[in-house]
Amino acid sequence: MTENSTEVEETYTADEQGIAYSSESSPSADTPSRPATIAPAAATGRRKEAVARVRIVPGTGVWTINGRTLDSYFPNKLHQQVVNEPFAELQLEGRFDVIARIQGGGITGQAGALRLGVARCLNSIDVEANRPSLKKAGLLTRDARVIERKKAGLKKARKAPQYSKR
Repeated sequence: MTENSTEVEETYTADEQGIAYSSESSPSADTPSRPATIAPAAATGRRKEAVARVRIVPGTGVWTINGRTLDSYFPNKLHQQVVNEPFAELQLEGRFDVIARIQGGGITGQAGALRLGVARCLNSIDVEANRPSLKKAGLLTRDARVIERKKAGLKKARKAPQYSKR
């Protein structure tokens, strides 16, 4: 070949190059991934001894739990992340105001109960769109683990008194 010869450029389509098609489509910047139904909803969530009665209404993402804000009721960032999980899973952060009344249990149980209540609310708003992703993330399943009862002759449910041979 000489230096003056021209190279022929060939154009290939995606499948001629051997690139497999992907089932995932990239959403365009100007259109939302899917229109979300915005409507109020109410549900109950339970975890251990805690019971959370939850209402969500369209709004700006304000949390009111027993008359207090999310930051003051759950100062631990992990608990805040737990209760916000259903919104994060559906990419609906800041679209709903949450009003909750929680009673019983401890902090972790209350956070779990609130998470289940919020997930059930979002499920009831739009079952066809929200249920598959909430179900896959395990947010609609009630955690049935509760404290085991104390047994006779034991100090706690399974802890036995110290054994003395003599």
